[in-house]
Amino acid sequence: MKTSPFAPARFPTLPPLAGFTMATAEAGIKYSARADVWVLVGQPGTHVAGVFTQNLCPGAPVDWSRRALEVETDGPRIVVVNSGNANVFNGQKSRDTVLQTAEGAARVFGGDAEAVQLASTGVIGEALDASKITDVFPTMALQADGWEAAARAIMTTDTHPKGATATADIRGHTVRINGIAKGSGMIAPDMATMLSYVATDAALPQHVLQDLLREAVRTTFNAITVDSDTSTSDTLLLLASGAAGHPPIDSAGDPALLDFRHALERVMFSLSQQVVKDGEGISKFVKINVTGAVSDHSARAIGMSVANSPLVKTAIAGEDANWGRIIMAVGKAGEPADRDTLTVRLGEHVLALKGQPNPDYTEADGAAHMQGDRIEIGIDLGLGDGAFTVYTCDLTHAYIDINADYRS
Repeated sequence: MKTSPFAPARFPTLPPLAGFTMATAEAGIKYSARADVWVLVGQPGTHVAGVFTQNLCPGAPVDWSRRALEVETDGPRIVVVNSGNANVFNGQKSRDTVLQTAEGAARVFGGDAEAVQLASTGVIGEALDASKITDVFPTMALQADGWEAAARAIMTTDTHPKGATATADIRGHTVRINGIAKGSGMIAPDMATMLSYVATDAALPQHVLQDLLREAVRTTFNAITVDSDTSTSDTLLLLASGAAGHPPIDSAGDPALLDFRHALERVMFSLSQQVVKDGEGISKFVKINVTGAVSDHSARAIGMSVANSPLVKTAIAGEDANWGRIIMAVGKAGEPADRDTLTVRLGEHVLALKGQPNPDYTEADGAAHMQGDRIEIGIDLGLGDGAFTVYTCDLTHAYIDINADYRS
């Protein structure tokens, strides 16, 4: 598979994170000669928050992990992720597999099975044999390092591993945040749009983590789309080991968390951008700025309508500055819009101004912008103060090729 033109030159250096160990293994679930299982273990006292797919047909691992968030435990917190099989739509077999996997992880790595977080990614509708995963647990030597290996182990159609790191200050103590993600297709918001795991050595209780995660996800993972399809397996977890040892924090609104909040947003923004920049078959990265809407919610809906339009996305792939398709997508969003107040920009060029073609715009201007690999669309509704930015990619023949052959 051709590597995305937006792939970073190298995987970033994610240092070991106090309170966490991990390992990867080759279970042979679908792929040969590559790791496809990752285990992350947070020391006793680790707290975890999560957001999951809003797809109404979620996989058994999502159902299990939602319940696991509510489980209190004195033991370690364990995360188990496999690639190659989503463990979805196999009825009781899927439920048996998650139970056996959780129990196997708890036996080998300690803790309570009910608190184990599970995720599976890959083909839907094929049975997953739990023994393939549980048989490799005893062979996995937990280490403090291994973030790049983990990012590779959870990949499916990704063309490169994705990671990000940052540091922050909490009451005079330096804390670190590491994160990895996988995602390339079946990417759309309403959380989590893929699999992503963010960990920190900060000492934060579960309710604070959950509030911070919900806040940060709005303008990061919930602001990207590749193809409008929300997976049955989407999971985003935020884990805190507490090893940093700073004074207690009881509220996400505590001013002492300001620097941490910004650092968390930077990590999640970087990961979400890497996901959309690895969109299946991508040749162009697209940023859509919507302003002048009646609300931020309305602006987001309009931005997503444009970003998910096959006509808009194929025009971008063909380098055609067809702004009529953009207006069409604005109008079909089901949100307040008025053609006589609508302005559309392509980069610095104004294509349509308050409901009319801009007399100063030329096709040459639009064509020049469209030939670049980073496209910026500006839409001003002229109705209010609502604003939102959406990130997407074009729709190419390569996307069709990848998905037509996915199971072969």
